[in-house]
Amino acid sequence: MKKDLEELKILIKDALKEKEIIVDSISYEKNSGNYYVLSVVLDKALGIDLDTIVEATNIINPIVDDYDFTDDSYILDVTSKERGEENE
Repeated sequence: MKKDLEELKILIKDALKEKEIIVDSISYEKNSGNYYVLSVVLDKALGIDLDTIVEATNIINPIVDDYDFTDDSYILDVTSKERGEENE
């Protein structure tokens, strides 16, 4: 799975490069509600706003669907690095 996530991260990173959006991290875990969550944490040089997160999600979603790295049902969670750091 780790190899799959690294490959997926590269695909997402390449797709977002034109928008100057940085893929900070990607993880796939089961949360406390027993749901699998594919988390993609993004960043941008001058910060990232909600519109950019939505735009990135629209780019990421078909990549993840096409990559088909798991048979499990999961939630795609695309967030900004700043939000991820607040939750730690």
